[in-house]
Amino acid sequence: MARRSETVRGTPPGILLIKSIRGKEWRQGTYRYVVLLITFIAYACYHASRKPSSIVKSVMDPDPKMIIGKDPWPVGEIFVKEKWLDSGINRTRKEGWAPFNGTDGTSKLGEIDVAFLACYSLGMYVAGHLGDTLDLRLFLTFGMIGSGSFVVLFGMGYFWDIHVFWFYLLMQMIAGLFQATGWPSVVAVIGNWFGKRKRGLIMGVWNAHTSVGNISGSLLAASVLEYGWGWSFILPGFLIILGGIMVFLFLPAYPEDIGFPCPHSSTSSVYTDSTDEEAQVERGNSEQRVTNVPRNGSVSRRSVGLVQACLIPGVIPFALCLFFAKLVAYTFLYWLPFYISQTAIGGEYMSVKSAGNLSTLFDVGGIVGGIFAGYISDKLNARAIIAASFMYAAIPSMLLYRLYGSISQTLNIVLMMTAGLFVNGPYALITTAVSADLGTHKSLRGDSRALATVTAIIDGTGSVGAALGPLLTGFLSTKGWNAVFTMLIACALIAGLLLSRLVFDEITEKMCKPRPLSSEEQSFAAPASQPLLRDQRR
Repeated sequence: MARRSETVRGTPPGILLIKSIRGKEWRQGTYRYVVLLITFIAYACYHASRKPSSIVKSVMDPDPKMIIGKDPWPVGEIFVKEKWLDSGINRTRKEGWAPFNGTDGTSKLGEIDVAFLACYSLGMYVAGHLGDTLDLRLFLTFGMIGSGSFVVLFGMGYFWDIHVFWFYLLMQMIAGLFQATGWPSVVAVIGNWFGKRKRGLIMGVWNAHTSVGNISGSLLAASVLEYGWGWSFILPGFLIILGGIMVFLFLPAYPEDIGFPCPHSSTSSVYTDSTDEEAQVERGNSEQRVTNVPRNGSVSRRSVGLVQACLIPGVIPFALCLFFAKLVAYTFLYWLPFYISQTAIGGEYMSVKSAGNLSTLFDVGGIVGGIFAGYISDKLNARAIIAASFMYAAIPSMLLYRLYGSISQTLNIVLMMTAGLFVNGPYALITTAVSADLGTHKSLRGDSRALATVTAIIDGTGSVGAALGPLLTGFLSTKGWNAVFTMLIACALIAGLLLSRLVFDEITEKMCKPRPLSSEEQSFAAPASQPLLRDQRR
């Protein structure tokens, strides 16, 4: 059942400090830029803290048959060959890390991944409802600091010389629960500040935080891997903790808390154009603070229950589509560095560090894909058509990467980035613009808050697939990588088919729109319409 929240909130302390120094208020447009920047950094930190496990897989469970060749292209400090020395750290790389260096080591690593993602997906449903009820700034701060703490504890297992499987399993499970606070919160904050105008493009660019986080997490974890795999977890863990402190100090989660109307509340129509509140910023560019908007928690917000949110048209189909789309995306997220290190590219094997660095180019393609999908969906006003088209295009891109990616390093990079574009494009579109659209659907009353709840349902369902993908990959990879890619291709096909009804509805809606009259037709029809216009004036 829906509940009404009367949480007492206030202006972030960092914003108060800046105001006292400047001596005047910021414009609403400035606050929007601040919200975009802080939420971008915050969720990039979330993703950066998830990457270490994929980077250290080949260290914990090394392949004794791996042959190290010359420096891969492009040469330099980023992509380097492995240098096997007899130090303790490199001996660990040769022998692995118990209990992950046995015959079932790959399966254990897969179980670690699925434990994290299972807790993440289950925690998402609870976190989404809490996000619509609690102060998003404090909730996000709590989640980031808690998540970073357990990522650090996982890395401390290296220094404490812990070889017990349940320790690493438990650390990942608790970290997964804290990580669930992130996505519903940041999408809800963005939804609080931005309306539907250019939402696909804005959120497509903003969603680059996922790939930026993956890239920075990979580079950070790989850069300290030579000092011991524990550092690959500790540094990203402290990074997200610092991000949580930044959120607490500077994130204005609600426009009402600093005197501006929320674009989706029933009161916002009094102050802004309810259909396009951002247009006022563009027209005026000198907007004034609204002094009579309730603030500091006096705004009543009624949270929407899970069942009611599921009944919003489009939520279930997009949630099921994301189940399979995220399965594909997270399989690449967790296993691509391992796959690259275990596959001869141009007849040579890459080091663990080189494979981790090279895999970041998949996310570079993902950044382009997210922006491209958002821009086209804005222009065509067809979220389902674009999402389904990208999923279908991901099928040949993954097939080509598997068949021809090992021919040369240059071809591997091109095909990897192409696959990243089509795999991450619909994933980014659904988790951002689509979730925000449905969270402010017209079927909801103006004072109802479903942004975090709808985001949690869609992304939580997708995260179940994200948990299943790495788990299946852990088992299928023992039978060969062809089996893994067959699974990924099948999932991409199913994801596209699940949107078939929504695609059909969008196509039908566009075909049924009245065709605009040509200039000749307008001049021919004008005399007949003029008497009616004159009658209306009387």
